Amino acid sequence: MDKGYTKSSIRSRRRIVLAKIGLDGHDRGIKVVARALRDAGMEVVYLGLHNTPEEIVASAIQEDADAIGLSIHSAAHMTLFKKILKLLKKEKSEDIPVFGGGIMSDEDIVALKEAGIREIFTPGTSMDEIITFVNRMIEPE
Repeated sequence: MDKGYTKSSIRSRRRIVLAKIGLDGHDRGIKVVARALRDAGMEVVYLGLHNTPEEIVASAIQEDADAIGLSIHSAAHMTLFKKILKLLKKEKSEDIPVFGGGIMSDEDIVALKEAGIREIFTPGTSMDEIITFVNRMIEPE
C-alpha cells in the first residue's frame, strides 16, 4: 500500500556520505568539510580512512545517501573515483551524485567531470563554496 512517502517527506535533512578512499591517510580536510556540512544542517556519515569503492557504495546505498563526497591525496583518483561511478551504475544507484576533493591536475579534474563526478574541490576552496554546491546539487525535486 503506497502511503505517498518520499525520501524528502520522511527525512528533511540532506544525508551526505563522506569517505577517504584508498590508502590515503590525510584526513584533516575531509574532517573540516564534514564539520562544515553538519554546521550547515546536513546529516553527515563519515566512513573514515582506507575505504574501498565497494564499501563506499554499499554504505551510501544502505544510508540512503543524497550524495557521496570523496577525498583523496594518493594520486589514485582517476581509477578509484571512476570505480565508484561504475559500482553505482551496477547497483542501479547512479542517481546518487558524487563529488570529491584532493590534489589533482586540471586535466584530471576535467576528465573526472566528464566521467560523471559532479565537482572536484582542491585545497583552499572555501567551505561556503562547498556547502552552496552540495545544496544546489541535491535540491529537492
